[in-house]
Amino acid sequence: MDKRPSRTQVIIRAALLAVFAGALVFLTIKWGPLVTRLMGHPEQSREFIASYGAAGPLIYIAIHMVQIIIFIIPGEVVQVAGGYVFGTPLGTLYSVIGVVLGTLIAFMAARILGFALIKMIIPKKTLEKFEFLINSPKSEIAVFALFLAPGIPKDALTYIAGLTPIKPLRFMVICTLARFPGLLGSAYVGAHLAKKNYWPAIIVGAIALVLFLLGLAFKDIIIAAVRRPDPARKTGKSGDAG
Repeated sequence: MDKRPSRTQVIIRAALLAVFAGALVFLTIKWGPLVTRLMGHPEQSREFIASYGAAGPLIYIAIHMVQIIIFIIPGEVVQVAGGYVFGTPLGTLYSVIGVVLGTLIAFMAARILGFALIKMIIPKKTLEKFEFLINSPKSEIAVFALFLAPGIPKDALTYIAGLTPIKPLRFMVICTLARFPGLLGSAYVGAHLAKKNYWPAIIVGAIALVLFLLGLAFKDIIIAAVRRPDPARKTGKSGDAG
């Protein structure tokens, strides 16, 4: 049976790709600089979110969703701002919700629109580093390790993960568990900055910075480790002989 997409399906997918790409461009130009500037100044972000009253948490969650989807905005500034505005528990909770929703949109967009979207929005060097995930039988383990490791471009990786064999629900669980320590730490730093308890914020921030620098320094080693083929698969059933 011919499983090639029909002409109508090709046209629909191309139209969806154009719409999503256009939306990314719009969000990047319209909201990218504003969100980066606003979230980079926690006091301004608190005033901005407070101006929406009871809807403030929804505004913050929406900002976090946008940050994940366009992924050029540093996620750390948004997460720290969440802790600054809402405190550690609620800042972490709202960050998790924003990350989950934004991640789901990016993941499903890649799954529906395919490799054409990935090639369009992911830098070539980044794609070459993580392309091995697409058909890897170890995708779940590799994705968890990569999302857990500091210094890995996690938001770009979310799109690439959409082309892996991982089921959406399992990916969301893996991604959320792996990202949770970073979200909690960022909210903790923001909350203590708001209370002017600078030493806890400095200590946790310094630990995070060291881990981030180590992640950057050993990024290629980490990637090489998770892409290494399974020896058992390579050797087949040689251990069962005799």
